[in-house]
Amino acid sequence: MFTASGAAPLLGAGSARAQADDAPVRIGYLPITDATPLLIAHANGYFEAEGIKADKPVLLRSWAQIIEAFMAGQVNLIHLLSPMTVWARFGSKAPIKVVAWNHVGGSGLTVLPEINSVADLGGKTVAVPFWYSIHNVVLQALLAANGLTAVARKTGAPAANEVNLVVMAPSDMPPALAAKQIAGFIVAEPFNALAETMGIGKVLRFTGDIWRDHACCVAVMREDDLTRRPDWSQKVVNAMVKAQAWTRAHRAETAAILSKDGPNRYTPHATPVLTKVLAPEPTDRDAYLARGAIRHAGWQDRRIDFQPFPYPSYTEELVRRLKTTMIPANREFLDALDPAAAAAELVDDRFVRAAIARNGGMETFGGGTFSRGELIDP
Repeated sequence: MFTASGAAPLLGAGSARAQADDAPVRIGYLPITDATPLLIAHANGYFEAEGIKADKPVLLRSWAQIIEAFMAGQVNLIHLLSPMTVWARFGSKAPIKVVAWNHVGGSGLTVLPEINSVADLGGKTVAVPFWYSIHNVVLQALLAANGLTAVARKTGAPAANEVNLVVMAPSDMPPALAAKQIAGFIVAEPFNALAETMGIGKVLRFTGDIWRDHACCVAVMREDDLTRRPDWSQKVVNAMVKAQAWTRAHRAETAAILSKDGPNRYTPHATPVLTKVLAPEPTDRDAYLARGAIRHAGWQDRRIDFQPFPYPSYTEELVRRLKTTMIPANREFLDALDPAAAAAELVDDRFVRAAIARNGGMETFGGGTFSRGELIDP
C-alpha cells in the first residue's frame, strides 16, 4: 500500500493542505486505548488551553486509512504503531517524526480457552494487526523462545512446530476467535479485555510482561509542521503530555470519557471493558499471576501505563529486532539501517522534553531519567 511511488501523490496533496500556518490540530485515530492521550487532550480542552484550535478527532478503521489520511493532509496528528514509523520514514521516505510516546504496554496475546501454553499454538493460526507492529515483533520472540517458528502461509496448514500469522484488523479479531477461525490474536487493548468479558478467550501473556515498558503506539507529526510551526508544535505536544499526566491520576474517569457512553463517543467500547484495561480490580492481577499471564511480578507493570518520553534505546533495539523478524512485506531497507542513526533521525524529542519539564518532570510519569536499558524476557 505505502511504497515510495505510491505515497508520492499523497505527499504532494498533504504538503499543499498543510501549508496554512493557522491550520488546527486534526487528530486521526483508531478506537483503541493507544489513542488515549490524543483523545483526552481534546476532551479536556488542553489544545485550546494552549491557545491553538483543534477539530473533532476523526475515527478511522485501519492503519492503512490512518496513513492515507495523514499523508493526504486530512489529519496532522496521529498515533502509529512504533514499527510502522520505521517503515514509513525509511522504507517509504515519508516526512514524519515521532514526537512522543502515547503509552507503554497496553497489549496482550489472547487465545482460545483451551489453549494453555505457547506450545499449544503449534500448528495453529494467530492474528497480528500489522506486519510492522510491536505485536509481531514480540510474538515472534515469544514463539522462538518456545521452539516455534513463525510462518505466513497463504495455503496449506502449518506444521506442528509452526504458527501461521495473518494480518487482521483489530475489530475483526474477537469475532474470528469466537468462530475459531484463529487460535489467538495479539493486539492493543481493549480487544483483549473485550474477549475476556465476552467469555470467548483469555490472555495468555501481556506484551509488557515480555518487553518491559515497551512503546506500542507513538505520536507522529509532519516534519514540515515541526520546522515551520515550532511554537504550534510545542503546544500540541504540551497538550498531549498534560493529558497523559491527567490520565495517570484519573484512570476510571478516562475509561468513561473514551467509552461509547461518553459525550464524544470516541470509541464503540463499553465503559466496563475500558475500565478493565485502565483501572482494573486488584484481583485481576492476582488471577493473571496465578496462571502465568504475568510472569515478572517484580516488574510491577500496569496493564497500560502512560509515559511520553521516547527512549532512544527502545528505538535502537526495535530496529535490531525488525531486522530478524519475519515480515512478508517491503523490508529490504532494514538491511542498511544503523539502529542509533535511525533512532536519531526518526525521533524529535525537543518538544516532549520541554513538555515533561512543564508537567513536573519525569517523576510525574513514574520517575527515571532520559536514558534506560531495554529489558526483554519472553
